[in-house]
Amino acid sequence: MKTVTLEVRSLQDSLKDAAAAAKSRRAMGAARISFASAELLWQVLTAKRWEILKAMTGAGALSIREIARRVHRDVKAVHADVHALLQAGIVSRTPEARVLFPYEAIHVDFVLNAVA
Repeated sequence: MKTVTLEVRSLQDSLKDAAAAAKSRRAMGAARISFASAELLWQVLTAKRWEILKAMTGAGALSIREIARRVHRDVKAVHADVHALLQAGIVSRTPEARVLFPYEAIHVDFVLNAVA
C-alpha cells in the first residue's frame, strides 16, 4: 500500500535527511509532506480539503467535477480548495488536466508538546 505521511517538521530537518539519503545513495523511503508547524498543517488542510483528500485516496486521477460529486459540494468551491492543495504540493495535475493524489493511505504524524 502506498502511504504518504503528513508531518510537522522544520525545513532544516527535512533538508538534512535528504542530504544524508543522497550522500549514502539510499532511497528516501516512504513519501512525506512536511509542514513547518501544526498550525500551518491545519491552515492548509481545512476540514473541507481533508474531505477532498479522503475522497481522492486510492481513487486515481479525478476531474474536479467528479471530486465535487464525491464530496457533495459545489464545483466552484471544490475548484478553489483543489487549487490550494495544488499550490501546497499535496495533489498534482495530470497531462489530461485531472487531479491526482497517488496514495492509498494517509498517515498524520506530529507531537503536541506542553507549553512551558
